[in-house]
Amino acid sequence: MTDFRVGAIDVYLLNLHDDPWDVLVLRRAAGVRCAGAWEAVHGRIEPGETPPEAAIREIAEETGMKVDRLYNVGCQAFYLHRPDVVLMSVSFAALVGRSTPILGPEHDRFEWLPFEIAMERIAWPRSRQALSEIRVLLRGGDAGAVEDVLRVL
Repeated sequence: MTDFRVGAIDVYLLNLHDDPWDVLVLRRAAGVRCAGAWEAVHGRIEPGETPPEAAIREIAEETGMKVDRLYNVGCQAFYLHRPDVVLMSVSFAALVGRSTPILGPEHDRFEWLPFEIAMERIAWPRSRQALSEIRVLLRGGDAGAVEDVLRVL
């Protein structure tokens, strides 16, 4: 029987100091899964870790960046056929200063892009959907009336 679990995070790094806002996109390196695909920070939740802890750890591992603010922006499920698992990924928006990331071994290139261009560049449709929702939720620079529910850090 197919297993279902919450086991991954997606984090969209935003620089709200620029107008328009910029989104950090990362290109997968040669020799790793999905080589050449552009994506957000993505990773697995380690045993004993909460989704926000995983998000902060993955940001540090994949970019070397520190988070100013972290928002929970939703969950999306996807199917992994090899282990026969439906995996739920918790999505976050992380507000960071615009700086040069220190890339880990999974990525070979980065770009800070305006929302529209990032949405065209990024490979996964679920990521384009998440970016669209983030743009609406954070349109005022924070989550407004739902800040107390969505802000994690």
